[in-house]
Amino acid sequence: MPGHRSTGAGPGRALVAVYGVFALAACARAGYQIATRWHEAPLAYLLSAVAGLVYVLATFALATDRRRTAWVAVGVELVGVLTVGTLSLLDAGDFPDETVWSAFGQGYGYVPLVLPFLGVAWLWRTGRTAHEQVAPSR
Repeated sequence: MPGHRSTGAGPGRALVAVYGVFALAACARAGYQIATRWHEAPLAYLLSAVAGLVYVLATFALATDRRRTAWVAVGVELVGVLTVGTLSLLDAGDFPDETVWSAFGQGYGYVPLVLPFLGVAWLWRTGRTAHEQVAPSR
């Protein structure tokens, strides 16, 4: 899109860094759980792996200014955290162990709940041209 700001520049660098940390944390946790305790909670561990892959995709897309991919990743992340968060509270029996998105990311200080909203806000802000960001004067 001509006239947009890069998603990986300025404050976007901090957002990319947070996504990168969550990608590493979620993938490492899921990898360990799948390798050592798969039989205990396969759904939870698989969902953590999916969350990790979504964070990897979002990190890459935001860092390299691949806006469409970033919108998809952040959208999947938002739907995932809201869905898994709700289901994990309504029917805890289906989640005998926590996922990254369980209880809306409670185990991670609710950052998984806030992060997609920050991602959407940043994509929206950087997708508008400088002219569009300034309120018209009358």
